[in-house]
Amino acid sequence: MKLSIVIPAYNEGPTIHRILNKIKAVKLISDIGREIIIVNDCSKDNTEEAIKAYQSENPDVTITYYKHEVNMGKGAALHTGIRQATGDIVIIQDADLEYDPQEYNILLQPILDGFADVVYGSRFMGGNPHRILFFWHSIGNRWLTTASNMLTNLNLTDMETCYKVFKREIIQSIKLEEKRFGFEPEVTAKISRIPKIRIYEVGISYYGRTYEEGKKIGMKDAFRALYCIIKYNIFKK
Repeated sequence: MKLSIVIPAYNEGPTIHRILNKIKAVKLISDIGREIIIVNDCSKDNTEEAIKAYQSENPDVTITYYKHEVNMGKGAALHTGIRQATGDIVIIQDADLEYDPQEYNILLQPILDGFADVVYGSRFMGGNPHRILFFWHSIGNRWLTTASNMLTNLNLTDMETCYKVFKREIIQSIKLEEKRFGFEPEVTAKISRIPKIRIYEVGISYYGRTYEEGKKIGMKDAFRALYCIIKYNIFKK
């Protein structure tokens, strides 16, 4: 059994080594192996140098590195990483420090127990720590999740979460199109239509960033997400 950890990275030079250290420190349940797949989406900072330095200093960590020659967006980086995954299970991990890899085992448990095919990590359920930041971001996330649920007939609490875990054959069977931040509503719409799919949700912690600390998503991405909810649930159904 092996876990593929897919990391899209854009201008994450200051933090990429810290998230890799956190991943390295995780002891996965059931002695699951791991591979880390990093896709550098044509960063303008020292992201590439930081990754290569980490590879050199940590030869015991299995890291496969890919680089886009032009900036294509987070979704495009995920497409590349997902295609290259060889593990039995695939998890999405942002390169920043907003999500805690120590919670991988919580996310993996429903799949390993034979109950789930897909697991979402929700920032809005459970009693784990959550940094207090932007009111309208939280309202926007809830509105987008509600709109998605109305069309997918799911009862998720956090459609926009980074932490999504899939059986590899499921995520690799989906034709993904969105190149930027539309990945979340697109993949949710498409997995909801897979016959007899078993989707679970578990509570996770959230250590959000401010824009000064490097947060990238904004209001225009919320409108794009709403467009994708309508597009992939109605017009491309």
